[in-house]
Amino acid sequence: MTRKAQIKRKTAETDIDLILSVDGSGDAQIQTGIGFFDHMLILLCKHGFMDMTLNCIGDLAVDGHHTVEDIGIVLGKAFKEALGDKSKIARYGTVLTPMDESLALVALDISGRAFLHFDAVLDVPRLGDFDTELVEEFMRAFSTHAEVTLHIQVLYGKNNHHKIEAIFKGLGRALDQATALQNRIDGVLSTKGLL
Repeated sequence: MTRKAQIKRKTAETDIDLILSVDGSGDAQIQTGIGFFDHMLILLCKHGFMDMTLNCIGDLAVDGHHTVEDIGIVLGKAFKEALGDKSKIARYGTVLTPMDESLALVALDISGRAFLHFDAVLDVPRLGDFDTELVEEFMRAFSTHAEVTLHIQVLYGKNNHHKIEAIFKGLGRALDQATALQNRIDGVLSTKGLL
């Protein structure tokens, strides 16, 4: 079974074409116009064993907000579509991810209920051409449109690049755990019979 989706979304602010394969090898071809964000999405795919081709033309003359948020929306929709009825998925993923002096916790539930708890002190406004406050915006857009309950906490760290890298790697790892297929699951892992 290959779990894939392609989403195209064009607005007055962004033009996005995304192809996602949940069952990949970590191959990512990413062009968002924001170098640091490209790097984080590549890490997400590599550590989550997802393949993704993403091209986005955004209104970067304004700032990166629309680009980052809209990619979160499209990725969330593609992720949800790729999983279909969520049959036989492990559903939960919880990981601690170190990145040098930083440590991030990511715990998630592919529940059909969107929720984000984000607890990370990012005390520089920008890294390269990326506004650090957009990490939370991306995670909120992704969790909302993927319909995933997502908890993120940076337990400690000093370097903001390392903190954010630990978050994105952790998200990839937790998604890989949660999307793993379990033959012991009959249908979906829920007493309701629906996720």
